[in-house]
Amino acid sequence: MSVDLHTHSNVSDGTESPAAVIAAAAAAGLQGLALTDHDTTSGWDEAIAAALEHRIALLPGMEITTLTENGISVHLLSYLHDPLHPGLSAAVAKARDGRLHRARRIADRLSVDFPLTWETVEQHVSAGATVGRPHLADALVGIGAVADRQEAFDHLLHSASPYYVGQDNMHPATAIRLVREAGGVPVLAHGMASARGRTVSVEQLEEMVAAGLAGVEVYHRDNAESGREVLRELAARHDLLVTGSSDYHGTGKDNLIGENTTPWETVEALCAQATGIAPIRPE
Repeated sequence: MSVDLHTHSNVSDGTESPAAVIAAAAAAGLQGLALTDHDTTSGWDEAIAAALEHRIALLPGMEITTLTENGISVHLLSYLHDPLHPGLSAAVAKARDGRLHRARRIADRLSVDFPLTWETVEQHVSAGATVGRPHLADALVGIGAVADRQEAFDHLLHSASPYYVGQDNMHPATAIRLVREAGGVPVLAHGMASARGRTVSVEQLEEMVAAGLAGVEVYHRDNAESGREVLRELAARHDLLVTGSSDYHGTGKDNLIGENTTPWETVEALCAQATGIAPIRPE
């Protein structure tokens, strides 16, 4: 049995509804998946209903963006946490607010050189969705400034672009502790995706383990093989979970649902650590 533990819907920066993501997983022959939208759990109810309809296992989750003390972006996957936990809820609400203000500032900078307005960007954001750079990319496609999201990121939205605006995020160790306090299971997402920018050191990985990291997403298309080996060695040293995922975004990325998966026995071990909520299992 195979499970895709990292997918996104249009509740954040994917292009399909939570129900459509579940349907895509079922059509691909997966036995389960996790919905891990950025800084939000608002897609969970729809995903749960769809999982029951399609008789597929679901781990409700979330992806949290964090920042190290030396400015490296680290993404953390949280599985099966209590969505009402006050500490974690407050932290992700602050992150969503930061994402919105950052997106507006980037849009303001882009508007100097392109016929882009905030109203144009809003047309590409689903109701209640967590706003991010992919929505800006879609707006740029919509006005004909670029051909697709990838071109937008390659030329206009990357971290060295004059239009780029950084965002304050919590430290990875802080996020890990909050996820644990909420009964969730924290797993490092694509931790060695060197093509995206700087990656963390082994010392920083060890710090995350000390904070309560449960696992590492090794099998992700953006992790270089040398980086995968670093993660496998870390997992072996500390008996961490080793996962594989697609990071599916619908048509927002080339990633195919189920292109990397996690064995069922690893999923069971992950679920055994959770005290927040239970996974959805087909009868």
